[in-house]
Amino acid sequence: MHTTPSGVRGFAAERALRSAETDRWLARLLGVEPDTALVAVGGYGRRELTPGSDLDVVLVHRGRRDIAALADRIWYPIWDSGTRLDHAVRTVPEARAVARDDTKAALGMLHARHIAGDPVLTDELRAGVLTDWRTHARRRLGELVAMTADRADRFGELAFLLEPDLKEARGGLRDVHAVQAVAAAWVAPAPGPKVKAAYETILDARHALHEVSGRSADRLVLQEQDEVAVALGLLDADALLRALAGAARGVAYAFDQCARHVERFRTPRRRGRGRGTTQRRPLADGLVEHDGAVVLARGVEPGGDPTLTLRAAAAAAASGLPIAAATLDKLPGPESLPVPWPPAARDALLSLLGTGHAAVPVWEALDQAGVVVGLFPDWERVRNRPQRDPIHTFTVDRHLIETAAHAAALTRDVGRPDLLLLAALFHDIGKGWPGEHSHTGSVVARELAARIGLGEDDAATLARVVRHHLLLPRTAVRRDLDDPATISTVTKAVGDREVLDLLAALSIADGRATGPAAWNDWKAALVADLAGRARAALDGRTTPAPRLTDEQRELAEVGCPAVLVRGGQVTVVAHDRPGLLWRASGVLAAHRLTVRAATAAAHGTTAVTVYTVEPRYGSPPDATLLAEDLRRALEGRLDVAAKLKRGAERQRTAVPVPPPRVLEVPDASDTSTVIEVRAQDEPGLLWRIGRALSERGIDIRAARVETLGGAAVDTFYLVDRHGLPLDDDLCAAAVVSVRKALA
Repeated sequence: MHTTPSGVRGFAAERALRSAETDRWLARLLGVEPDTALVAVGGYGRRELTPGSDLDVVLVHRGRRDIAALADRIWYPIWDSGTRLDHAVRTVPEARAVARDDTKAALGMLHARHIAGDPVLTDELRAGVLTDWRTHARRRLGELVAMTADRADRFGELAFLLEPDLKEARGGLRDVHAVQAVAAAWVAPAPGPKVKAAYETILDARHALHEVSGRSADRLVLQEQDEVAVALGLLDADALLRALAGAARGVAYAFDQCARHVERFRTPRRRGRGRGTTQRRPLADGLVEHDGAVVLARGVEPGGDPTLTLRAAAAAAASGLPIAAATLDKLPGPESLPVPWPPAARDALLSLLGTGHAAVPVWEALDQAGVVVGLFPDWERVRNRPQRDPIHTFTVDRHLIETAAHAAALTRDVGRPDLLLLAALFHDIGKGWPGEHSHTGSVVARELAARIGLGEDDAATLARVVRHHLLLPRTAVRRDLDDPATISTVTKAVGDREVLDLLAALSIADGRATGPAAWNDWKAALVADLAGRARAALDGRTTPAPRLTDEQRELAEVGCPAVLVRGGQVTVVAHDRPGLLWRASGVLAAHRLTVRAATAAAHGTTAVTVYTVEPRYGSPPDATLLAEDLRRALEGRLDVAAKLKRGAERQRTAVPVPPPRVLEVPDASDTSTVIEVRAQDEPGLLWRIGRALSERGIDIRAARVETLGGAAVDTFYLVDRHGLPLDDDLCAAAVVSVRKALA
């Protein structure tokens, strides 16, 4: 075992030792044989044997007739030892033919290494495969890039996965092998020191995973991450994922650069007039396009222009081109920017962010060059920081630039597009600090605003938006929008229309950048409804009281009980009595419907309860059957508990989950007592909670349900038998009853 300078355990020496010992063992098995060579390929050829590695070997010969018997003499002892073996028996021409037809086989043989026997045969094999690879490089490298892209589609991006495949995912070990293969064709440089270090980080994690799990595994599953972290000398699983994210992003960036070399190699260049050099196209002051990349114009001295780096980034994003690696190395470092920034630097940053998704790869290049942390020192705290919540697609830092990219499409909807882009870029910057990230983030955002040269008023607005960036989406899905107290709370927090409009746009961008589990049409409609009501209140306009639709009113006037199913909305009409809301929710759960919101309204003496629902999986249930079961339940002819037990058993999970939390939310309503329940999501949750409250004489007036991954955040508006908010004793009893029901 050895230790890297950072104190993290490395396994390179162990892999080399295991490879050397295996070489000696196989050499003894082969013995002294003429016209034969035993060759290591793939990971074994690279001396990267981990505890779970296969042995990849080729037995090369010159047409020996007894080669089958000789092969058996080698293979059977290996199999008897329990070692996994990937083997082949070939002549050199046969091996070259296989490599010419099979890209994966060729990649393995590019790392051919002599173990035993005739070294001339090994040299012939290695030289022949390399010659063929280079001769047919235009075709083979195209296949390699396509194969790598397909693998990324199937396995995802290592840096942003909670359970990544260390070998196959984008940014994983295979991508480094691809870069090495392109370098072997003399089309791009070999991996540099940064990529080599990143490769060792990922390879060490795979080695530790094999050691911890006791099996050949490439997927780093959640339950083994802490043990792998300890084996590597890291603090915990988060430290492990953060190290892997940084390494994988470096590898992915290197492969993207390599792929551009391949594209230029495979695409004939367009030549200009005169001396035959590639034409240069002006892009911005001091910057031109050359050979498919952004480079410095002739005669430009970058040292005297501190805004040049951001200007180059903006030009690259606007033109859809990368910054040439050599140019990026020459650009002035962020330390050359004075603080506060000059207006030209801030304008360049906003121009970059305003290009939308074109800014993301350019930002990634700046990050790999260390520019982003230099521009914003607090960025280091969120850089590569994992987000354990499965609803998040990206690490914190990548989520920030993705949010800014989505916000660029919404700049025409706000009065201050510049503040929207900056708020999107900084809204989660507080996740690098202790405490609630919205609070700490607002402090950091104000400091960053001063750094980039914003005025005091704009800095205060930016800080306010960051502080309240979760206000609209959380309120929309967890509070009753028909309750006047909800709108009052929002308007007091935002203060004015400018902040409200910025928050509405940021909510959309943040939700879209988080992932499909965090943003959908239902949530978007709720946020838009809430923002509209808050605008009306800020403008002094009266928000219309909630009204039933004509169809719902007609249903209430026809008679009870009655049910109306329209898409994602179910309306239940019955004589007003306690328990209607939660009883009907049990029927909905039994029909595989998740209740997102439920609100009870009155039409004379008739209760009209409207549910917003969506299928847990598959297609929606048959509306006729659903309506019939609801009528039977309302008439007392259906055992809801039995129906739930048969059709929607409580879901159990092998993964430990935290205990549920039940909290009163003070000042959330003037007409009800509001409690919030955070628990593991499962069918019939609303029904179980409602039944427990009913036993205390408590009725649910309205409910809001939000699901975050496997967790539910349910909000209940409660009243007593007289339709009034609960007193302190009854509220305490309600909390206890719900906790017992969820235990």
